[in-house]
Amino acid sequence: MKKLVLLILVVALLSMGGMTLAQDGPFRVAIVMPSSITDISWSQAIYDGLVEVQTAMGGEGALEIAYTEGMFDVAAAAETLRGYAEDGYDLVIAHGTQYGTSLFDMAADFPETSFAWGTATDTGVDAGLTNIYAYEASAEEGGYVNGVMAALMTDANVIGVVGPVEAGDALLYINGFIQGVEATNPDVELLVAYTGSFSDVAAGTDVANTHIAAGADVLTGTSQMVVGAIEAIQTEGGYWFGTQSDQSPEWPDAVVVSQVYNWAPVLTDMIERIQGGELGGVAYNLTLENGGQTFVFGNVTIPADVLAAAGEAAAGILSGEITVARELSE
Repeated sequence: MKKLVLLILVVALLSMGGMTLAQDGPFRVAIVMPSSITDISWSQAIYDGLVEVQTAMGGEGALEIAYTEGMFDVAAAAETLRGYAEDGYDLVIAHGTQYGTSLFDMAADFPETSFAWGTATDTGVDAGLTNIYAYEASAEEGGYVNGVMAALMTDANVIGVVGPVEAGDALLYINGFIQGVEATNPDVELLVAYTGSFSDVAAGTDVANTHIAAGADVLTGTSQMVVGAIEAIQTEGGYWFGTQSDQSPEWPDAVVVSQVYNWAPVLTDMIERIQGGELGGVAYNLTLENGGQTFVFGNVTIPADVLAAAGEAAAGILSGEITVARELSE
């Protein structure tokens, strides 16, 4: 499938080209994730980033990747994270804020091991820790651009949002999307509902069908629970706007564009810092400006004026002309 990346957004500040190993044997990374590496959202995005870095470094001989997926049980995840630290991995990643308390406890027990977690900004400095990295995504930026396009592509003037939990990058994305829609077409009726779960596919499907029954011909949503929602809107001949990972291969007739998280530069910088002896203390943020968020288009035909509006919105965010709020005003 042909995919076009919106070039104005691909501004990578960090290069993977000059990475070298500063140790005997491969650099070893372990990651614990709440969902699977094929969830087409949160976990797949960072796993794909790790694989990209591995390829750039020269393969498995340079970068070893271990992962545990489906870790919704926080206690079990903590045990798994600790096991990776005990096994001597150079970088142990807890891909979810729910793992934060456990991570901080074990970081103190393994001062020579680097840890990372997200979405978060706390690197443990106030707790006296020097071996934690944090990362987050300013998803409201890409959400705004998606909202601009969605507002121009709805014929019914009804758009539905299938939200998981009102927290983290999911909430930021939805808040940005709503602002993009409202700034572009204030006549659009926005239907917003949260399932209360990142993983409940059935609940996501139910919300989507409720929106569709209310007249929505365009939907968006976030987290691994949206797969049923995308299927529902494709069945109805409507459009979907995705986030976190490229969702167009699975639903080519529905997915207009996916706001994709590009974790590779962040992971590259972490590894290079660790190899240089800097075990933590940096908080990363994926933005349009640094190439941490890009847009991947599928096969859906997008009118020229919609693409132009998306480009203008992205340029406005980059220049500071457009400010996207992280929280919606009351």
